[in-house]
Formats: sequence, C-alpha cells, structure tokens
Amino acid sequence: MSESFSVAMTAGTHRALGAVLVRDDRQEDVCIALYRPSTGETRSTALLTSVVPPSDADRAVHGNATVFGEYMLRGAERARDDGCGLMFAHSHPGAAKWQSMSGPDREAEASYANLIREITGLPLVGMTLATGDGTWSARRWDIGAGTGVDCTHADNVRVIGAQLCVSWNEDLCPSPAASSKQERTVSAWGDKCQADLARRRILIVGAGSVGIDVAARLAASGIQRLTVMDFDVVEEKNLDRLIGAAQRDVRLRRPKIHVARRLALASSTAERPQFEFSDRSVCEPEGLSLALDHDLIFSCVDRPWPRAVLNSLAYSDLIPVIDGGIAIDTNSRGRMLNATWRSHVVRPGRPCLACNRQLDLALVTPDRQGDLDNPSYIEGAGIAPESNGQNVSALSASVSASLLAQYVSLSVAPGGIGDPGPIQYSLSSHFLDHRDDPIRPHCPVESTEAAGDLRPDLSGAHPMAAQQREIAAAVDWRTRALRWADNRVQALTNWLNRR
Repeated sequence: MSESFSVAMTAGTHRALGAVLVRDDRQEDVCIALYRPSTGETRSTALLTSVVPPSDADRAVHGNATVFGEYMLRGAERARDDGCGLMFAHSHPGAAKWQSMSGPDREAEASYANLIREITGLPLVGMTLATGDGTWSARRWDIGAGTGVDCTHADNVRVIGAQLCVSWNEDLCPSPAASSKQERTVSAWGDKCQADLARRRILIVGAGSVGIDVAARLAASGIQRLTVMDFDVVEEKNLDRLIGAAQRDVRLRRPKIHVARRLALASSTAERPQFEFSDRSVCEPEGLSLALDHDLIFSCVDRPWPRAVLNSLAYSDLIPVIDGGIAIDTNSRGRMLNATWRSHVVRPGRPCLACNRQLDLALVTPDRQGDLDNPSYIEGAGIAPESNGQNVSALSASVSASLLAQYVSLSVAPGGIGDPGPIQYSLSSHFLDHRDDPIRPHCPVESTEAAGDLRPDLSGAHPMAAQQREIAAAVDWRTRALRWADNRVQALTNWLNRR
C-alpha cells in the first residue's frame, strides 16, 4: 500500500450520492458505490465510479440507518464482476466539517471489511457525508479489521467538476496559518479558501518560460506543497525567456528545475514550504507514478507524448489538468503576423486535448520513437513542419497568466462560476474567444474515466530525458566545485530571505 490515501469523484457521482444521503426528513441514510484504485508513488486514491442506490428492502431508516447484509453482498459481487472495490457511505445529517467515526460507525464498517475484501480483492472504503456543509470524510479498511489499528484515514476527498472542491482531514493536513506576507492574497478570497489552496499538492510539468513563472507565482500565493518536473538542462537559447536563469546556469549545465527551485523558494510566502523538484519525465513510469500523488496538474509542455499522458490522467485518474500554449505566426520576412495563446481545464465534463484540437494523437507514437526530432522523417511523412520555436518573453507571461486565471476559476469559482472552458486569445485583433469544442461521443480518452490503474499505459523509456540527465551529470571537477559554491551561496540567500 502507498503511504497515504485519498478519494476522488466527479461532481456527477457526488450529486448521485447526495440524492440518497441527503434526506428531507433529516434522517441518516446509507449508499454504496464502486471504486477503482489509482496507485501513485506515495499515495493511493479510490476513484468512485458508479453508485448503487439502496432499495427500501436494503436498509432500515430509524433516525440512524441500519444496512442489511444482502445489500452489501450484492454490491460486493457487482464490484468483483466489474474489477472494482466497494465503497460504503453514510450521512451525518446537519453535521459540518470532516467527521470522526462513532463506535457504531466503526463497528458497522469493520464488520463487513474482511468479507468485502475476500469477495472483491480490494479493501472496503468507508465514507461519511456531513450534510450541513457537504464535507466528505473517508477511510480505507486494511488487513486486520477489528484489531483497533485497522483503517487508514484519507488525507482528503476531492470532487471534480466546474469547481475543484476538496474536503480536508484536519488531523493529517491541518490548516496552515496565513502569514502577514499573504495579507493581500487572503483579502481577495478569505481565510477558508486560502487554507484550502495552501494545502493542495500541485504539480507543474515543464519548467520552461511558462512553467517557471507559474511555479513562482503559486509559491508567492502561499502554496505549501509544490512539485516541478522537468528533465531539460538550461541552454543559452533559453535565456531570453527563462526568467531567473543566468549565464552561469548555462556554464554549469544546470537543470531547469534548479532555476525553478531558486525562484520558487525565493518567492514562497508559506511558513514551511515542502517543494519537490524532479528531473524525471512524466512519460517515464517513475514520473507518471509521481504525478498520481497530486491533486492538480499544470501542463506546461509542448510535445505530443507528455501532453497525451497528462490528457489521459485527467480522465483515468480524475486529476484536473490545466493546459495551454502559444503559437506565433510570422511571414517569410520574419515579421510577426499574429500570436495566439490558449488555456483550458482538462477534466471529465470538458473536451479532452484531442477533442479541443490542442493534441494530435497521431503524433504521439512518432514522438515516443524520437521521429519528431528527425527532419528526414518529418519530410518523408508529410508532417507540417513545426514553427522554429518562436516565443517572446512578454507573451509567455500572457500564457502563464491565462493558465493561472483558469486555476483561480477552477479553485475559487468567482461569482459562483467555475472553469470557463477552452479560451483562445488573438493578439492581432485582441479578441478573446470562448471556444465551443464539443466532446466527441466516442472519444477514446474520455471513455477511460476513473479507470485508475487500469488506464491505457502510455509511459515508457524516454531516451531524450535520459540524455539530458546525463548531460547534467557529466561535468568535470571544476564545474562540480563551482556548483557546490553556487549552491552554498543560494542556500545562504534563501536563509536570509526567510529571516
């Protein structure tokens, strides 16, 4: 088992459970659902799939609610047949916040835990809905049910819809106190929202001109748990866009995540930031496993393969992905004709990256094989040549701003409105377009919703990532000494900044 545990569901599943558990007569009720596991590097998540509502013969409602064994057995057999685990939920009418278990709650769940595991092969997941404010709590019943130390309580429960709503276990993930550095931020959305956002575990894939800006601004807003993933090494051609990078980073063959670390730690307003920086590729099995530990992902990549991996995770593992990019059009004389940038939240209920035409799935396999870096292959395959990577630092800031605006809408829902859907901005006309990209009826990506560990495996060996890590490591003793000295200076600077 992974070290920690969480639960995720779509807003539709949340509503279906609420239709049973929230009663007009304010009595407690029960409901079961199926789940599939999603196993990350340090966290396992139960992804709720389908709800199995009870009939009148499946339970007795008498203020409290008593579940009958036939209902649990029927649900367990259906879960087994579908390759799923079983989730058993009950409500606490009028209650608020994360709920602890009473003696009867514990006894009821523990009495079925071993039997459910024997039938399904997966642990029973118990959940409680506090109907007063809609907060969920959850636990997973491990081997040894009834021995006293028998269940793993979830860190959080996430509901993914137009707004990402997170219920937090205050014992495992206590609310961080807002500092005076965050006064203006907190005044924009309040203490409760700040406590929610600060605890989320956010991953940024790609530490280029957009990703590094997003990292610095999230750190400045008080995010405690931030991961930046990138395998690239800083090159001289990056210096006109990679804010915070310097010539010494080129000379020392610094990975881009080193620059991201420098900027994020310098910008952070959290009292105890827990930032991680990985030189893996999200296309590698290890990078994919790390991604599954997160509550939300920023996609700041520009290649088909990593985009396809993140596109898949948004549906198969119910992790919202905020994606975007920029395209600059120039004529043969090098004159700029236009620039367009896009942003969108990829999640169940919204079109995937292939449906909104941000990703050509036909290019994923050539990208995996390294063919998109081979001019002969591109010419022979008749693939339209990509741009020369035109970018402008001033316009990169517009892309990161658009991604961050999507993040705020998804997280805070200003005016009660969540993520706005795919957006495209045209610089030449200064026109903002809300794209009406439909969800295709038979989209192969969106059909994998909540598949979890049964997702199509798009990961594999990534030679380019391995090559870049080798470049970063293959330095002489003089460069190593200079790196060591530079690290010590940076560590001292960070310490002085936090005094």
